[in-house]
Amino acid sequence: MHVDLSDRQWLWCAAAFYAAGFLLGTVSIVRGGRMHGLAIYGSILAGYVLQWIGLGIRGHAAGGCPLGNQFEIFQFTAWSAITLYLVIGVTFRSSVLGYFTSCLGAALTILSLSIPAWDSVRRTHIFGGNPWIELHAALAIFSYGVYGLLALTSTLFLFRHFSLKSKRLGGWFSFLPSIMVLDHIEVRLLGAGTALLTLALAFGSVYFTRDTSNVGHFKLAATVAVWAAAAVAFGLRASGRLLAKRFAWTCLALFAAALLSLSAVDESRHPVAPPTPKVSAP
Repeated sequence: MHVDLSDRQWLWCAAAFYAAGFLLGTVSIVRGGRMHGLAIYGSILAGYVLQWIGLGIRGHAAGGCPLGNQFEIFQFTAWSAITLYLVIGVTFRSSVLGYFTSCLGAALTILSLSIPAWDSVRRTHIFGGNPWIELHAALAIFSYGVYGLLALTSTLFLFRHFSLKSKRLGGWFSFLPSIMVLDHIEVRLLGAGTALLTLALAFGSVYFTRDTSNVGHFKLAATVAVWAAAAVAFGLRASGRLLAKRFAWTCLALFAAALLSLSAVDESRHPVAPPTPKVSAP
């Protein structure tokens, strides 16, 4: 049977599965029982596939990576965070992380779907066939997705820290990973996200230095500011000057700053002019 749905309908279906995973976890917490990790993971995986189809349809229509407006940027950020969770979720073995990941996926997808103005203008061929700019944009937004998963891990760290301080070790707190494991995951995610953003800026610079007239300076400043904040946080953590709760709160603030910078990325976007066709001599 052929199912003919629009890209937004596919994305609404994805949001529904993300929300279902979050609802399953919430019901388990309210009832005081064990979270159904496999069911939550399955809901996230189903939502991921549907979101991939929706973004694929938009990418085909746009002639490139679907990052043409704020709606698509938020959707791609959510998809990036879910991608990383699906890769490391099995080894992490934490149904609580799946619960928070489904919450993040549902929040970002439903928020962007619920604001029509974010998708009022759809841009096509926004990269002008320039692979450097497309790679730059995809890596930068994917790094923001990594920071999203970092924010979730930092939230779990704060919950575990609270449970240890208050000596509340039962209930759903018992399903949280150890504080040492969470700290190690935080450091690795921050390092991975910062490395990806560094590569994004490096690839983008190949184009930026050749044609500065088409560079969105506000967008570039916002991206560099996020990269600088992440690099400083990683350096302070590596030197032992930013630890425990302060490090976790810094990671949360970093993701909030990344989300705020997304509006700057969209508003200052300059369409890349297509190459001028050669006119043959008569």
